[in-house]
Amino acid sequence: MKTIQELMALVPGAELRGDKNTEITSIVHDSRKAGKGTLFVCIPGVHVDGHAFIPAVVKAGAVAILTAYSLDEVEVPEGIAVLHVPDLQSALDAIVPFFYDYPARHMRVVGITGTNGKTTTTYITRAILRQAGHKVGLIGTIQAMIEDEALETHNTTPDVVELQSMIARMRDAGMEYLVMEVSSHALDQNRVAGIEFDTAVFTNLTQDHLDYHKTLENYKLAKAKLFDHVSEPGTKKGKTAVINIDDPASKTMLEHSHCQQLTYAIEWNTAKLRAEDIHVHAGGMELTLVHESFGRMPLKLHITGIFNVYNVMSAVGAALAERVPAEDIKAALEAFECVPGRFELVRTEAPFTMIVDYAHTPDGVQNVLETAKKIAKKRIIAVFGCGGDRDRTKRPIMGRIGAELADVVIVTSDNPRTEDPAAILDEVEAGVEEKIGSKHHEKIVDRREAIFRAAELADPEDIILILGKGHEDYQILADKTIHFDDREVAREAAAHVLEAR
Repeated sequence: MKTIQELMALVPGAELRGDKNTEITSIVHDSRKAGKGTLFVCIPGVHVDGHAFIPAVVKAGAVAILTAYSLDEVEVPEGIAVLHVPDLQSALDAIVPFFYDYPARHMRVVGITGTNGKTTTTYITRAILRQAGHKVGLIGTIQAMIEDEALETHNTTPDVVELQSMIARMRDAGMEYLVMEVSSHALDQNRVAGIEFDTAVFTNLTQDHLDYHKTLENYKLAKAKLFDHVSEPGTKKGKTAVINIDDPASKTMLEHSHCQQLTYAIEWNTAKLRAEDIHVHAGGMELTLVHESFGRMPLKLHITGIFNVYNVMSAVGAALAERVPAEDIKAALEAFECVPGRFELVRTEAPFTMIVDYAHTPDGVQNVLETAKKIAKKRIIAVFGCGGDRDRTKRPIMGRIGAELADVVIVTSDNPRTEDPAAILDEVEAGVEEKIGSKHHEKIVDRREAIFRAAELADPEDIILILGKGHEDYQILADKTIHFDDREVAREAAAHVLEAR
């Protein structure tokens, strides 16, 4: 609990109307979460202004309002304190971590950034740390977890209010580690304010989010901010940057890393951690990791694909940075099964194979298709599209990659959001038509229909790859969000085909 005066003291230029000794028990910007003692953050939105909810939050027990509006613009009932700040975001960056007593300082924090592989890397890192006997919290695209308790999240990296509250819960539950995905948006918007990172991991950088960052250079520099953060002096010792030097963007990450560096690679034998003798197959893969601390570590894994070799190395790099014993690393890796929606096999009775993956970038789609080609006995049928209100330039690129690497291409809707789904498909198909040649391809707007069509076309021993949504169990349309799980629909499609045949 803090007083409004203590919070005001953190923000240059802040002004207060009301009792300076008002005690704050929580900070929220969602009016539905307001309660006794709440400081309600009034965020002016595009469609809704948070100030409109002041009567509702006061009724719920809120005792103070945080606003960037001038004091004479804000009307509140008598007895409610109003804290004006010059800039709302920078004020939250200072106030919220302080309010929760900087919870990230009470645990080791591993931050993982990159275009692809963040989720798998976080899950593998979590598994290794738990194998070593640590209590681990996780925050990422799929969910947040306090040990085995799952928490719902709405962004890869939540905003500073939600994030600090979540980390405080982890601290209070006795977590020794937090492993978290750190998105480029979160770094650019400083959602990670107040978090002291101990190990920072870079997986790779390929085209994505250019609707937001505009250029690949801006996107790269946003990712590099994680390495600025881990290089900052803090309350904890032993800071390490773990970097994939097979990726060209690694040069920038290394330049921003002013701490211990642990490099990993397949191609560069100068890397401190290397993978050799790699054998990828349908049931998993074998490889040998090489590092000075343990020499050679032969592994038999349940996951497959060259992209997963990199994910394994990034997680092992993080574990080595955190001084996890080699025997725990090996045991965790060989027991690890999969991450939901990441090259996930959908088990059916059909004579063909159905795999669901979250791949939604050109590089991600290429990785998954190349992995499938290495294990395919016959054809690969690819079902994919692109999200609406996102980077349009990647649409024809993904179409070209699908046409080059798959034997059959079915272009369909992803999350169209406010865009016309058919128009998105036209842009993807433009790339498909450049490379498809005589191979079969179709354009089907309805995603369910597209998955069913893929199952109808599949022969025994074919592989159907359903890409783009992975673990998601919803589809975002222009006017609503509906339940949609690729894995459920794949099972239904397989059953339908078996019945028809």
